[in-house]
Amino acid sequence: MSKPLFMWAGGKNKMIKNYLPLLPEKVTVYSEPFFGGGAMYLYVQERYKPEKAYINDTNEGIIEIYKSIKNNLEEFIDILKKFDQKYIPMDKKQRKEFYYEVRKRHAYDYMSWSKIRESATLYFLMKTGFNGIWQINHNTNNRFGTPCGLLTQKDSCFDFDNIKKWNELLQNTEIICGDWKNCPTGDFTFFDPPYRDSFTTYGTGWGDKECDDLVKTAQNINGLVFLCNRDDGSDFFETRKGNFAIHKFPITYTAGRRKNKEDGTFEAKKATEILMVK
Repeated sequence: MSKPLFMWAGGKNKMIKNYLPLLPEKVTVYSEPFFGGGAMYLYVQERYKPEKAYINDTNEGIIEIYKSIKNNLEEFIDILKKFDQKYIPMDKKQRKEFYYEVRKRHAYDYMSWSKIRESATLYFLMKTGFNGIWQINHNTNNRFGTPCGLLTQKDSCFDFDNIKKWNELLQNTEIICGDWKNCPTGDFTFFDPPYRDSFTTYGTGWGDKECDDLVKTAQNINGLVFLCNRDDGSDFFETRKGNFAIHKFPITYTAGRRKNKEDGTFEAKKATEILMVK
């Protein structure tokens, strides 16, 4: 299978195996109004080959990456190759300096760039930044501000074959950037919103009001509906489930893991994910 283009906090790569018994026999129109990294989209595209797909996210930066790969693949890849040519021969100190130089240019110079250059630059930063974190900083003009990652790439920062596969898959897909309510639904609609009260993870507020609104809206959607979130130990989703069935699965979060102060290792966090199915 193809892989997500980048690590994304809350991505569903590890969860798909739990969803398999609950998936339909056929999908004609697929919709994912909170797209992020698109792990479920990849699975649906390659297993079901739907006639049409809709993907949406409020994050304009990542949406422009998908649009560039769909509509301007060669130019997008050419820019990435130029990043490789500069970055790969560098030692770690040089790579770190280069990363922050590029991040600064992305923060302040982007208005004079094409959308393709902007999206390719952001993609480079996401592939070399720290561990799937999406961070917005004041000192980066309220744009992408994630610190650099381990900077240990060997031959390339990018999987060009995977990017080309995404180009093929996106051809049947309408790419939208906006409110989730404006994304058309399908005979299979997959809602993977931010976790409740997850401002620091996603850079946007998503609390009880937003969750409540989403669950109520999803109750009235035709077709198969999946709705994911994190189990925080409360009965928030149980008291709102209506005609949804609720399933719970253990998971270990690796994106955004924190460093152990005692031994220097990076710790993953164990949690429970909720899947509401209608």
